[in-house]
Amino acid sequence: MHEYTSTARVWGLSCPGFPEEVSRARRWTRDILRGSPWAEDAELIVSELSANAILHTASGQQSGGFHLALAVSPQAIALSITDDGGTSTAPKAEHQDQDAEHGRGLGLVSALAHRVIVHRSEAGHTVTAELFAAPGSTGEHRC
Repeated sequence: MHEYTSTARVWGLSCPGFPEEVSRARRWTRDILRGSPWAEDAELIVSELSANAILHTASGQQSGGFHLALAVSPQAIALSITDDGGTSTAPKAEHQDQDAEHGRGLGLVSALAHRVIVHRSEAGHTVTAELFAAPGSTGEHRC
């Protein structure tokens, strides 16, 4: 393979911080990943991460928003949500009481994804969830 080419494809979507944008991000992800065995897991991950951005950061405030990046290769899918910051604490999975109404989203993402990475910058947080194809998979089971 030439050093400047790649088989990965990358898409991006910027959304205003309105709750209805979570469903738009989910549909967008589903459309891109149509036919992938990871499409349903990716949809759920995007839903949880976008809702968290809106609920827990400045993304959900007036003029706030979030950005979704989706990278797809035959080996992996990487879904990243970048929020507008406004909080000093990084997103983390927490163990909640069974009656709790919130706080399970990142735990669910961690259970679905093969790896979850949280990156903090001056602008906010980026949470990336990665789904890996099974080793030795054929073209039918590619991401």
